[in-house]
Amino acid sequence: MIPDILSFKNTKCECGHQNPVGTVLCEACGKPISKEDQESDKLLEMRYDGMARRSQRSTPNMIDRIWNFFSSVKIAVYMIVLTLLGSMFGTIFPQESTFLNIDAATYYPETYGTAGLIYYKLGLSHTYESWWFVLLLVMIGASLVICSLDRVLPLYKALSKRKIRKHMQFLTRQKVVYQTRLDEDEEVWINNIVPALKKRGYRVHTDGSALLAEKYRFSRWGPYILHIGLIIFLLAVLARGLPGLNMDQHLAFPEGEIKPIPNTSFYLKNEKFTVEYYTEDDLPEEFKGKGKMLPKLFQTQATLYECTADCKDPSKEPQLVEVDSHPIEVNDPLNYKGLKAYQFDFDTNPILRSVTPSLIEKKTGKDIGQFKLDIRNPERTYQVGEYTLNLVEKYMDFGMNDLGEPVSISPNPNAPSFLFLIKGPNLPAEGVQYFYFPKQIDKQRFQQDIINEKLAGAYNLFELDVDGMSNVDFSMSTTYLNIRVDKVMPFVWLGSAIGMLGLVMGFYWQHRRIWIRIDEGDLTLAAHTNKNWFGIRKEITVVLQKVNMEVDEKSLDNGGNQV
Repeated sequence: MIPDILSFKNTKCECGHQNPVGTVLCEACGKPISKEDQESDKLLEMRYDGMARRSQRSTPNMIDRIWNFFSSVKIAVYMIVLTLLGSMFGTIFPQESTFLNIDAATYYPETYGTAGLIYYKLGLSHTYESWWFVLLLVMIGASLVICSLDRVLPLYKALSKRKIRKHMQFLTRQKVVYQTRLDEDEEVWINNIVPALKKRGYRVHTDGSALLAEKYRFSRWGPYILHIGLIIFLLAVLARGLPGLNMDQHLAFPEGEIKPIPNTSFYLKNEKFTVEYYTEDDLPEEFKGKGKMLPKLFQTQATLYECTADCKDPSKEPQLVEVDSHPIEVNDPLNYKGLKAYQFDFDTNPILRSVTPSLIEKKTGKDIGQFKLDIRNPERTYQVGEYTLNLVEKYMDFGMNDLGEPVSISPNPNAPSFLFLIKGPNLPAEGVQYFYFPKQIDKQRFQQDIINEKLAGAYNLFELDVDGMSNVDFSMSTTYLNIRVDKVMPFVWLGSAIGMLGLVMGFYWQHRRIWIRIDEGDLTLAAHTNKNWFGIRKEITVVLQKVNMEVDEKSLDNGGNQV
C-alpha cells in the first residue's frame, strides 16, 4: 500500500476542475499541474493541450505495457524500417510468383549460383507471402490503431473542453504573446476586434473581457484520417491473401479445350487462337535482316462459362452456362464481374489432346478393340472387349527422380505417360501393369517395351498402338492467359484516397488559436498554432491594426525556435 500512497498526486486545479492523473495542463483553465511546471518560465508543452494519455501511466499493468509498446512512435518507425528492408531483400531476385512453372529449389541455385541458393533457403523467394512479412504488416496496423486511439481521445477532449478565459500562466508561456495597457472599455475593445478576427476566418467566442478565436480546427484530425486510410490500406493488402479475394495466375489454355479456373466457379475455353507476324518491310530497323519473327497481333477468342451444378463432383460432368465471350488481346482483357483474363503469351507448337489406341495381342496381331484416351482428363476405367484397363497413374511430363522413381516434372503434357493395370483372360487375377506413351518419340526415348517387359514378364502379351493420324487429336496452339481476380482493390484505392485526404488536411491548413484576456485594463494576447508561426504572427499584427494598434511582428516572439 505504501508505494500507492507515495505515487498519489492531487490533480485538482485551483479553478476547481478535477483532472485525470497524468494531465500536464489543467483541462479547463490551462494552468500547469505540477509545482515544477508552475515555477518554470519555459514555453508550455502544448501537445494535446497537456491532456493525459493512457501510455503515460506511472504504474502500467501488462495490458498497459502492450499498449505502450504499440503506441510508441519509435517502435512504429523500427517496424516500418524492418518492413522496408524486407521489401528490399524481396526484390534482389524475382519472386517465385512471377514464374509460370518452375522448381524453385533448383531454379535459384542454377540461375543465380550460391547467392540464389542462400536466397531460396532463407525464404526470400516468397518474401511477400512469408509469415514474418505478414506479421510485420499486422504489427504496423496494430501500431497505427493504438497510436491513433492513444492520441485522438486526449486531442478530442482538449478541443472539446474549451474554456474561454485561460489562466495567466497559460497565456504568458505561449510562443506568441503580446501584452499592453488599454485606455478604453474592455468589452468595447473586445467587440471591436471580433469583426477583424471573423474577417480572417476565425470563429470567435467571448466571455466578458475574455476571447477565444480559432480556425482550421479540422486540420488537427489530418494525421488520424491518414492513419485510418493506412489501416484500411493494410487490411486490404492482408485480405488479398485470403482465398477467393485475390488471384494472379498464369494458366495455359490449349485451343479447343474448356479448362476450369482454379478457386472459382468459372471455366474458360480457347475457341481459336490467331497470330499475325510483321513482314520484313514492316519490321523496325533494328530487327531487319536478323531473321526474327515478331508477332504483330496475337488474339484468343475466349468463351467464359460458369458452373451451375456438379461443380465439385469428379464423377459427374459439370453443368456449364456461357456468361461471356471476348477476343482477348494485349491490354484488352476479358472482364467479367471482377475476373480478368489478360493475353500473356502463346505457343504454336501442337499439343496432344487425345488419342484412340487399339489393344493388340502381340502374338497374333489381333485388334481386340479401341478406346479414347483424353490426355488431361482420362477416365479411371476402360473396357476393351473382354479386357479391363484400370488407370493406376498418369504422368503429364514423364521423368525419373534421384531414386529412379517415375514422376511428373511439370503439369504440362510435354511427355504424357499412363500406367494401366490390365485384367482379363489368360492374365493373373491381380492383373498386369502396362506403361503407355502416346507419343512415338517418347516410346523410344523412355524405352516403353523394355519397361513393360520388366513389369509383365511372361505376361507381356499385349500392346497399345495408334493406327493412323485419324486417331490422334492435336491442339494446334496454346495461349497463356494471366487470370486476375482482385476483390479488395477498391478498398486499396479507398484507403489511399482517405490517406491522401488526411495528408492534404495536415499539410495545407494549420489549427490557429488566439486567446485574449483583459484584467483591469491589462491586455494579454497569446496564440498557438501547430505550424507556420510566421503566418500567425503576421495575421495577429494585421488584426491589431484594425483596432489601431501598431505592433512589430518580431515583438510577438516569446522565445523558442520559429517553425
